[in-house]
Amino acid sequence: MDWDKLRIFHAVADAGSLTHAGDTLHLSQSAVSRQIRALEESLNTTLFHRHARGLILTEQGELLFDATSAMSRRLDTAEARIRDSEEEVFGELRVTTTTGFGSLWLAPRLPALYEKFPELKIDLMLEERVLDLPMREADVAIRMKEPSQADLIRRKLMTVRMCLYSVPEYLDKNGTPESIEDIAKHRLICQNVTTTQVSAGAQLVQELLTYDISSMLTVNNYFGVLQAVNAGLGIGVLPDYVIEDFPNIQRVLPDVESNEVPVFLAFPEELRQSRRIAAFRDFVTEEIIAHRKRMKS
Repeated sequence: MDWDKLRIFHAVADAGSLTHAGDTLHLSQSAVSRQIRALEESLNTTLFHRHARGLILTEQGELLFDATSAMSRRLDTAEARIRDSEEEVFGELRVTTTTGFGSLWLAPRLPALYEKFPELKIDLMLEERVLDLPMREADVAIRMKEPSQADLIRRKLMTVRMCLYSVPEYLDKNGTPESIEDIAKHRLICQNVTTTQVSAGAQLVQELLTYDISSMLTVNNYFGVLQAVNAGLGIGVLPDYVIEDFPNIQRVLPDVESNEVPVFLAFPEELRQSRRIAAFRDFVTEEIIAHRKRMKS
């Protein structure tokens, strides 16, 4: 098959439109249409159903798109490995992690990484869904459990716990709880137990809810919980890594905490030689070592 026609087919299938694919490829709509017709003729099949709202892949088109998608991912990997030189770190790095860790811990530390490698282009994807690294949905992941996907290089970075925090303004007004039973007298800020989160956090919230708490605020990520705690709204369940960067927040009920949550960095085996991956891995490792030292001092 003609590689150029396959490239054009992939762009059309991805965009669902001849016009949008043409804009991406810098070709006219008629040129794109001719290439698609020629490919269909060479394969003796129809690849798209055409209707007023755009193009939909036929069953045969789906099979071909699966193949071109796999080719595209492998080409992206090859390009990344080729472009990484021994002396320089540059280009795009797609990093995925949870909303809480990414927004509260990682993002505030990225200026130091850009200072060292100003030509990096980081695409930071914050979501609870576990992206498929071997299928190149992302280049590197930081996750709150050991990845189960095959063909990954993984490194345990640290452990975290979910604890209870508030601010002096709230505690001065409402009192500081002295036992876990006292939590019923306060407004609890946390993630809903049905929200996607680490099981240790959900278990701690479930335990707290057994104390007949009358006032609550639930948020679907720890960034929102932190903002509400900072505003003096109540006592929040937060990961312990927030303390260093938010000194106004103080821990309450220090004996109440979740089980340990392991934090892992992982990336595909095929990117073992990537300079971008190595630079990011070393940066995160150094920041965590420094974080631990500051927390102990």
